[in-house]
Amino acid sequence: MSEVLVAAIPLFGIIFAVGGPVAFFIVIAVLKHRTRRDLIERYHIERMAAIERGMDVPAWKPEFLQAPTRRRPRTSLLPGLVWFFIGIALLVFFLDISSHDIHAPRYIGLIPTAVGLAYLVYYFVEGREIERRHIEAQEQQLKSSESR
Repeated sequence: MSEVLVAAIPLFGIIFAVGGPVAFFIVIAVLKHRTRRDLIERYHIERMAAIERGMDVPAWKPEFLQAPTRRRPRTSLLPGLVWFFIGIALLVFFLDISSHDIHAPRYIGLIPTAVGLAYLVYYFVEGREIERRHIEAQEQQLKSSESR
């Protein structure tokens, strides 16, 4: 194999590993923007047709200008579990390597394990309460919108 090809393989691997997810998120953002733009355009055309016919036009919906807020707040449970299990995996990996008398950093896995445990402790101390309050507020908002 040529030396240029051997040097290009890691380069292409890095480019595609980083560029793939970035391109995915860019495509998602563009599609969301187009969908929202088309919705506003259709609503505008409908309002203009109603005005031309002399019909009463309902007030402009402010929801079109606001970002959607139906998502739940991000809790610390998922990142805590991810960091914790990455740390455990690193600990097991480096303990296995160090058993072959290679001077590997044996305790490098303790760092992500500690970060994961901190996230989990925060979730179990405060995160549940925050999530419960958010769910209750959504239920109250749903009830008030149904009663109208």
